[in-house]
Amino acid sequence: MTPCEPSKGGVVPPALRARPDGPGDALIPDLERTAAQVRLDVLGMIHRAGSGHPGGSLSAVEILVHLYFREMHLSPDQPFDDDRDRFILSKGHAAPALYSVLARRGYLDPSELDTLRRVGSRLQGHPDMRRLPFLDASTGSLGQGFATAVGMARGLAARGSRSTVFCLLGDGELQEGIVWEAAAGAAHARLSNIVAVVDCNGVQLDGTVDSIKRQKPVSTMWLAWGWHAVDTDGHSFESLGSAFMEARACRGPAVLCARTIKGKGVSFMEGSCSWHGRCPDEGELERARAEILGGGL
Repeated sequence: MTPCEPSKGGVVPPALRARPDGPGDALIPDLERTAAQVRLDVLGMIHRAGSGHPGGSLSAVEILVHLYFREMHLSPDQPFDDDRDRFILSKGHAAPALYSVLARRGYLDPSELDTLRRVGSRLQGHPDMRRLPFLDASTGSLGQGFATAVGMARGLAARGSRSTVFCLLGDGELQEGIVWEAAAGAAHARLSNIVAVVDCNGVQLDGTVDSIKRQKPVSTMWLAWGWHAVDTDGHSFESLGSAFMEARACRGPAVLCARTIKGKGVSFMEGSCSWHGRCPDEGELERARAEILGGGL
C-alpha cells in the first residue's frame, strides 16, 4: 500500500533483499507439515501444563513457521552470531507456538516442550531470555516488546549491522499507546531494518477487538504513522511469502497486517475469545488432534 519512500543512507539487510526463489516454491508443503506439527505441540503442551493461551498461539503458527524456516537469517548452530536476524514475540502469551517452532528448528529438544509452565522450567508462560539466552527479549507486557524491537533496530543500524529485526504483535495489542510512540520513532529514523507483523485475529481476552476499542483498518493506522503496510493472509505461506517480498523491496519500516483466525485449525476454538486462556481437557484435545491430523501431517 503506497510506494515506500527511499531511506536516506538506510541499511538494507540480507533478509530484505530480493531472493531468486519466490513465495510459491517447493518448500511450502514442508512448511504446512511443520505448521500442523506445531499445532499439535501447542495443544499438547497447554493440556499437560493445565494452563496457557491456545487461541492466540494457534493464530500465529504460520507466521512463526514462515519466519523461522523461510524468512530469517539465523542458525541454531550459531545462536549468538552477531549477524543473525533478531525476533521479538511482543504478544508474549503466544509463547507455546514460539517454543514449538524453536524446538522444530533445532534450538530446543522437543522433549523439553513437556515442561511448559512447570516450576523451574526454561519454558515459562511468557518468553524469558534469562532462561533461554538465545531469545532476543523477554516479553509479556503488551507493547513493550515492539518498543524494544524498534530500539534494537536503531542500535543495529547505528553500528552498520546488516541484521533485520522482526517483531510479532497482536491486533488487540495495538490498543497500547507505546506501540504508536515506537512506530513514530521508527518512521522518523527511516529504519530499513525492522519488519513488524500484526496477527489480526480480531479477538482479544474477553471479546472482539472492535467491540472493546474499535480501530480503523489496521493497515491505514500504520500508514498514518509512516510505515509501509502490506495486507496478507496470515495462514497462507504463499501470501506471506509475497508480503515479505514486498517488505524486502521497501527502504523504510514495513508492517505485514496478517489476517488470521484465533484458534485456527480447531473448529470449536476458531474465532472464540473463550479460548484465549483456556486449557483443553482430554476429550477436547483428542477432538482437536483428530481435526489437525485429518488435514494431513
